[in-house]
Formats: sequence, C-alpha cells, structure tokens
Amino acid sequence: MSHFKTLFDTYNWDFILQSIFNKTEVEVKQALAKEKRDLEDFKALISPAAKPFLEEMAYKSKVLTKKRFGNTMQMYAPMYLSNECQNICTYCGFSLTNKIPRRTLTDAEILKEVSFLKHKGYDHILLVTGEANQKVGVDYINNAIRLIRSHFSNITIEVQPLDQDEYELLIQNGLYAVLVYQETYHRDEYKKHHPKGKKSNFDYRLDTPDRLGKAGVHKIGLGALFGLEDWRADSFFTALHLQYLQKTYWKTKYSISFPRLRPHSGGLDPKVEMTDSDLVQLICAFRLLDEDVELSMSTRESEIFRNNIVNLGITSISAESKTNPGGYAVEPQSLEQFEISDERSTEKVVEMLKSRGLEVVWKDWEHFSS
Repeated sequence: MSHFKTLFDTYNWDFILQSIFNKTEVEVKQALAKEKRDLEDFKALISPAAKPFLEEMAYKSKVLTKKRFGNTMQMYAPMYLSNECQNICTYCGFSLTNKIPRRTLTDAEILKEVSFLKHKGYDHILLVTGEANQKVGVDYINNAIRLIRSHFSNITIEVQPLDQDEYELLIQNGLYAVLVYQETYHRDEYKKHHPKGKKSNFDYRLDTPDRLGKAGVHKIGLGALFGLEDWRADSFFTALHLQYLQKTYWKTKYSISFPRLRPHSGGLDPKVEMTDSDLVQLICAFRLLDEDVELSMSTRESEIFRNNIVNLGITSISAESKTNPGGYAVEPQSLEQFEISDERSTEKVVEMLKSRGLEVVWKDWEHFSS
C-alpha cells in the first residue's frame, strides 16, 4: 500500500528550507525558461532570489492559466454547519478552549441557508464543521449531503479527517470533493499548535489524502496554513504531496488553497510573516509548476489583494462568505471561525470579475451527478 508518509519521511525540513534559500538568480532564470518545471524549479521560484522576477512570473502565470482555464472563474460558497469542536488548535476560533456559544444547524436551518445561497446563484457548496465526532460525525455529514444534494451540482466538505470506508459512503451519497489542509508539515510545530484532540495525530492527518484517493473521490484540495511555520518550506511539502498524489491517484482532480493566518477570538500572531508579494509569488510558482491544478482564493484576503490576484493564476473564488454556523440566514450574529477580510456582496465580486475580463462560472459542467 502506498503512503505519502513513506516519501515524506525521507525529507528533512531544515535541509529543504536551506536549499530554497540557497537558490540563485541563475536557477530562477533557468526555471523561468523551461516549458515543464520540476520541484527543484519550484524551490527556485519560491526563493528570495525570485523576488526581482515577480513581474515575469505573474505574466507567465497569467498566460498559462488563460491557456488551460480560459477567462473563467469558478464561484463557490462555504456553508458552516457547526462550530462544535473537540480539538485544541492555537489559531482557531472554534478551539475547544474558547468559551463561545456552540451551535450545530438542524435540517430546517441547513435548508434555510441553502435557500439564501441558491438565491445568490451558487451551485458549488463547501460544507464546513468543527471536528467533533459525537455531534458532527459521519452520520451528521452524510445526512447534510443527502439533504442538499438536489440543490447543488457540486458538494465539497472541509471537516475532520475520516476513514476510507466513511469517505466511500459519503461519495456514494453525492460528495464530490474534500479539502484537507495539513496546516503545517513541520512535525514539531504541528504538535505545538494541536496539543489535544484527534487532530493532534500528525500522521493520521497526513495520510488523509491517501485514504481519499483510495476511496475514489473526484477531487482533493490541499494546503498549509501560512504563518505557523516558514511558508516556503510548507509550500514545498504541499507541492511534493500534490505530485505524489497525482502520480498515485491519477484519476482524481486536485486544488490548492492559500490560507494565511487571520485574527480570531482566541488570537495567534503568525510565527513567520507572509507578505502580499510573497503570496503572489507562491500562487504564480504553483501555476508555473502545474498548469492543470485548480488554485483557490477565499475571502480571508483583502478586497484589493483579491482584485489583483484574480488574473494571475487563481481559478476559483468565494464571495460574501460567513464563517459561523447559520451566518447567512439563520443566525448572522454567532461567532466566526476567523475574520473575513473581503466583505463585498456576491454581486459586487461578480461585477469586479467581469470588469477584469473574466467570465463567472457557477456550475461545473464536467460533473454530472445523478
């Protein structure tokens, strides 16, 4: 049985970080001159040496994205079903230690939220919960998927990691994609930020995309939470993970997300600052490494940043997001997982995308669900 962990264990974090910082201007130029790039080229493109080439990277990234995806931008909306959580995570508003009112949506409340999002035009939905096996385990998630599957052509989840047979059950009932972020690939730092709860098991989380691949999910979303550790090394391991999965589960589609630490009601300052230009550099580097992978941008980022990034490599974007259960229609005042930065309405974001020559796509025509 193949596992990413076997490959991952052959790498040393400090060595990787050092090798990225050692990349030279010459290696950046060589990477930019290539048609097909490998992980060594990716290291060069995310290195400090690539900073003077940001404009060229952005131009190439834009050309590649247009070639593969045309002028389209996929719209999706997150829908938070519950903020119950059994984990302690230092960076999350839902963390068990935070004394907040806990809330899990009922069937009627879920349908009320669905009605709001359908009215806005959304056909891609991302269901999000905290990690609480008793309250929002696989039965609750399965019920939610069955409840809403006739309303959306595409259902994605971002919930606690599950076992392979549990994913198989959800896929049978209409699940399309799963997002599972490692948060950080640095084993010791990971332990610091996840001291308690099922999430404290680094290896179980690391193995999740393998279980998803074996279960035959249509799409897997990867990412690291930037700010917990050095973003360059975390991005290298994300890229390594992506390439391993593509090779091993080649029928599956993949996406990468770029969450940066945002303020929440528990508060954690980033250990390593990731600037806006760092994030642009990383998005372009991912596009230059892989012209097929979907790159996704949430409303964590500011209006101005999102306006500028939509033409440079991003292929899917959320708008008007609420990160609290029932935040759209049921109970707009309940507590958020993290602060949203871009608070524009869906209509305003659509207007912005059109003004930048992009065609908004609500439905994924490649996927026909029964």
